[in-house]
Amino acid sequence: MFVDENQLLLFFAVSAFGGYLLGSIPFGLLITKFAGQEDIRNIGSGNIGATNVLRTGKKGLAAATLLLDGGKGAVAALAFATLGVDMGLIAGLTAVIGHNFPVWLKFKGGKGVATTLGVLIATSWPVGLLCILTWLGSAAIFRYSSLAALVSLAASPAYMYFLDDFHHVWMAAILAVLSIVRHHENIRRLANGEESKIGKK
Repeated sequence: MFVDENQLLLFFAVSAFGGYLLGSIPFGLLITKFAGQEDIRNIGSGNIGATNVLRTGKKGLAAATLLLDGGKGAVAALAFATLGVDMGLIAGLTAVIGHNFPVWLKFKGGKGVATTLGVLIATSWPVGLLCILTWLGSAAIFRYSSLAALVSLAASPAYMYFLDDFHHVWMAAILAVLSIVRHHENIRRLANGEESKIGKK
């Protein structure tokens, strides 16, 4: 199907905006509020992601947040891929941006790890699976959730290079850089030996 320049710009705008709106749904905040828990923005890191939800002590709520945050990234990428492969990649990218900087919460969101993994699984499932396995392996060895996220997402562009095509590589590279930027405080704590290990109370 031939698509002229105006249609292409429209598809781009719809994909970018739609992906952002999907990604900006704050599932962690909504789930904990419905469950009668304290506002997660007032505990721990103040983030709306699954790691901070886990600090409520409710593993079920954290698991639900993890699945929904990953799911919204996957849905964004798959839904807008119907307009073209590139549109799916753009929507996946803006979904992560929406999670990290949701307009509803004054642009103060999470760090986007689960949403990024959802996008990677939807756009190239072998790469998504490898990133999850890399996270699990790094977490088992080093016992730092943040370090495991950084290692797995930093490896994603290389995985994409060998298993997919250039379009996917640039998306994975941007998401990896975004993850590093969002984890800057964790990186500082890791460097200073102050980061909490998995399972540490």
